[in-house]
Amino acid sequence: MKILDKYLLKTFLSTFFTVFIILFFIFILQSVWLFIAELAGKDLDLTMVLKFLLFAMPRIIPLVLPLSVLLASIMTFGNLAENYEFAAMKSAGISLQRAMKSLIIFISILSIVAFSFANNVIPYAEYKFINFRRNIAQLKPALAIAEGQFSDVGLYSIKVNKKSGVNGNTLTGITIHKKSAMGEGNKTVIKAKNGLLISSEKSNTLQMVLNDGYYYEDVIPKKYEDRSKFPFAKSSFKKYNINIDLSKLNKVNVDDASISNTNTMLNVSELNYTLDSLHKNRNTEILSFSENINQRIGMQRSYNPVLPIKKTKTLTDNLLSKYSNEKKLTVLNYASSNIDNNLLSISGTKTELEFKQKNINGHILAFYDKFVIAYACFLMFFIGAPLGAIIRKGGLGLPIVFAVLIFITFHFINTFGKRISQENGLSPILGAWISSLILTPLAILLTYRATNDIGLINMDVVLAPFQKIFQKIFPSPK
Repeated sequence: MKILDKYLLKTFLSTFFTVFIILFFIFILQSVWLFIAELAGKDLDLTMVLKFLLFAMPRIIPLVLPLSVLLASIMTFGNLAENYEFAAMKSAGISLQRAMKSLIIFISILSIVAFSFANNVIPYAEYKFINFRRNIAQLKPALAIAEGQFSDVGLYSIKVNKKSGVNGNTLTGITIHKKSAMGEGNKTVIKAKNGLLISSEKSNTLQMVLNDGYYYEDVIPKKYEDRSKFPFAKSSFKKYNINIDLSKLNKVNVDDASISNTNTMLNVSELNYTLDSLHKNRNTEILSFSENINQRIGMQRSYNPVLPIKKTKTLTDNLLSKYSNEKKLTVLNYASSNIDNNLLSISGTKTELEFKQKNINGHILAFYDKFVIAYACFLMFFIGAPLGAIIRKGGLGLPIVFAVLIFITFHFINTFGKRISQENGLSPILGAWISSLILTPLAILLTYRATNDIGLINMDVVLAPFQKIFQKIFPSPK
């Protein structure tokens, strides 16, 4: 390796790792803030908090790595151009492509490592992260409930005055608000003097045994005029058991709670196998439903209607004319009921098939995301390196502005494409790659302009029309 390659590689690597560590630390703090409600006030020891952060770290890499490559590229090549080192290289006959040779090799290796990391480490860490969040409540159920404040656990909001016992499973002064499944607020309140938490590692259910308490529930009368009286039901109990479902703690993506996140825990081969099974299952259900609905309406699969509309109406009228008016009414009511049932069945099946298609879309997006992160490293390098050579500014000023703007654009388009494709508004393949496809021409354009010593924007072309207008309005004195 030549001295120039060693120098450029050393300069780039020192900048890259410095930027990566800083950005990684910032995103870790952002993750802590995102999950602060699960960490604060839960009596978690330092070991459990560190485990929580350790399992959350790998999911940050797809965000930090491309941004680090972009910022390091702009800063490195901006410094070289600002200090006229590029001018010295070009005077010695070294082109920009030759100067980038060693860094291109490094970025290629980095892309392979990024793909391997996304394919193996991130799915495993996601699996451990999801299960660790669940086990916080399963292994130590009292950790899910904090003293002196309401804690949301499933459909219940629970407050206790004091926790005691070896694992804090004995509760005193319990107040529970049960959330309405229809989203109508808290219509049930349970108060108890004391209680006990019971859980099992093999179960997603947390059992709460309450002693000596009262049960209040708002009653909604059928008559609207009686609702102004606010009636309620009240009862007392010596012992009352509540089973709380903890499976909802497994949902990691807070922006899209309706979609299962199992796709984030699979590698490429597992996703490929799962997608094949999901497609077969959906196609089988479509075929089964079509055969079932055909049998229900008495239509054979080979049926091909050839009768004109007028002739069909005449045939129907002739059939109904053989019955009395009472029989006609019965037949028509039966036909109307049958049509309503069929439409309801079709609507329900359509909703179920749409949900399955969204699940398939999520798996396809997860499949291509592993390739997108590898390509994103290449893309950000070929945007950042020529951009730094063009703007000729290093340090932490202008390069950060450009890097943030470009990365926000990339991330916004990527998120937007995924959301649309998740809802069947766009092909999942295109949704996963749309941000890369849009920014690739920018990388090609910047590389071309930097190679040919063309500025980012030719200001003379932009300012020339305004200068002519200015001269016409304010002519120079002769």
